[in-house]
Amino acid sequence: MLAVDARRLTVNCSILLTEISILHRPQAAYDAGFGAVEFWWPFDVAVPADREVDALVTAIENAGVRLTHLNFAGGDLAAGDRGLLSHPHTSNEFLDSVAVAVDIGRRLGTVGFNALYGNRISGLTASAQDDLAIENLARAGRAAAAIGADVLVEPISGVPAYPLTLAADAVAVCDRVRRECGVDNVMLLADLYHLATNGDDLDTVLDDFADRIGHVQVADAPGRGEPGTGTLDIARYLRTLADHEYAGWISLEYRATRRDTFDWLADFPA
Repeated sequence: MLAVDARRLTVNCSILLTEISILHRPQAAYDAGFGAVEFWWPFDVAVPADREVDALVTAIENAGVRLTHLNFAGGDLAAGDRGLLSHPHTSNEFLDSVAVAVDIGRRLGTVGFNALYGNRISGLTASAQDDLAIENLARAGRAAAAIGADVLVEPISGVPAYPLTLAADAVAVCDRVRRECGVDNVMLLADLYHLATNGDDLDTVLDDFADRIGHVQVADAPGRGEPGTGTLDIARYLRTLADHEYAGWISLEYRATRRDTFDWLADFPA
């Protein structure tokens, strides 16, 4: 019996259960006691073949889990890409993936789509990239709103060219989309590992931006392993979120460091 309410937990099947082929991971998550999963963009291209989409949808449906969250296409992550939406040459590719993702989300009950902002690139001004990003986030937000979902903006660590590192950076982007485009479903993705690694004070972030958070992801720091493998007081941060009436999903987005990667949940305070 999990000490944490598993009904509010979603397993990131792009970073966890990687010893299993991707289409078998939703079933493995269900077998481990979870009712929800999320994925980074699980395809090699922005517009996969219908058979690839159908195979993913079928795997999730057959496992009896819900796909709570899905990334839009973000480029070649292994090569260092972190998003397409602020690059003129990949903007259309991003928008194509929005259409695919929202269609998947409509079929599987998805409530949030992660739109990686994109690295700064040589030869373009930051303001030009930011203007394009705001336009594309607004378009993605409108598409997601059609199925009652949010678009998420995530600060990340470990990529020097990625311009959003602190919660305030992402919230400023969300504010600009709302102010300039009238789109209000672009929200902060609070990945506690990335924020802590980048030097954000998590207590301050959760107090100041609780009402701007559309999704929460957890991993310990340093190391990005299971809660309890680092120094973050994740239980306390989740209590703070509850005190602020955060009622959204909590994603397990960490790297497994042991065979039973979910064993920490048994002793984790509810």
